[in-house]
Amino acid sequence: MTSPTQAATEPEPAPEEAPANAGSPAAPELVGRSPRQLAWARFKRDKTGIICACIVGVFLLVAIFAPVITGLTGKSPYKFYGQDDGLLNSYGYPIKPNGGIDGSHWFGIEPQLGRDIFALLVYGIRTSLGVALCVTILSVVAGVLVGLIQGYMGGRTDYFAGRFSDLMMSFPQQLFFIAFAPVIAAIFVRPGAQESTFIRFTALVLVQFALGWMSMGRLVRAQVLSLREREYIEAAKLSGASTWRIIRKEVLPNVWSTILVQATLLLPVNVTAEAGLSYLGVGMQDPTPDWGLMFQKAANFYQSDITFMFFPGIAMALFVIAFNLLGDSVRDALDPKTIR
Repeated sequence: MTSPTQAATEPEPAPEEAPANAGSPAAPELVGRSPRQLAWARFKRDKTGIICACIVGVFLLVAIFAPVITGLTGKSPYKFYGQDDGLLNSYGYPIKPNGGIDGSHWFGIEPQLGRDIFALLVYGIRTSLGVALCVTILSVVAGVLVGLIQGYMGGRTDYFAGRFSDLMMSFPQQLFFIAFAPVIAAIFVRPGAQESTFIRFTALVLVQFALGWMSMGRLVRAQVLSLREREYIEAAKLSGASTWRIIRKEVLPNVWSTILVQATLLLPVNVTAEAGLSYLGVGMQDPTPDWGLMFQKAANFYQSDITFMFFPGIAMALFVIAFNLLGDSVRDALDPKTIR
């Protein structure tokens, strides 16, 4: 017989483990997802954003592979088909109905000169989108750099940079573009020399960039002002990290979503601005294909050949709407609190 003390000290027998059920599935391992993965998952659920991304992708591919596309169709934006093939009447209008649309010229031909509208439209996308993309990249880089320095440094740096930004924003953009685009182009051309397409392209980029970076700078500055007082910024300062390292490693990663959204909204604005300058006669010049030039010429023939204005108008409206909706979808994906 065991004593009460021995009974109290003896360990109780371990309960028998229940046999594992061989047929039951193993519990799935929980894996955390980064903010970027969460944003991508939210974006994939947005059907409007996916459709708009596909439309924008098609425009970008057309712009990149414009020579390949026109090569496959056998048409050139610089050849006068109407004059060579007798497709224009004595008044310079297409003989065939609907602006000369047929199996050879899918979108018809241009009045007076007889160039293929489809080839003009494809190369026009390349020109307008190329100018707008260069302007957007330069504006984003300059605006982010100025906004980061201005917001983080504060003090006199913030004051003088802010006053310079206010000065640049005080200029009327459209009037400035119209007045200074020919002037800047003339600076790079020697007297008596012919102005090249590259010079005109560069002049448009510089003029639009000069008055296009301030909005990005203001937005980034506002974000940095709210971030520089956070605890992790103070901890980085106490650890002895340099100013450049704090800006690059701690501040910039927390404003990249704002930069991305603003860039997607800035690009279509620059596309329409470039087309407007070409329409007013201070942008790209003939024979360079351009959306604005197509609108300028189509405005002279809208009563007798409305199809000439129809195709570039639909293309530009589709691109601008798709890019704006894409920017809204990207914003909603990166910041779910803004979802409507």
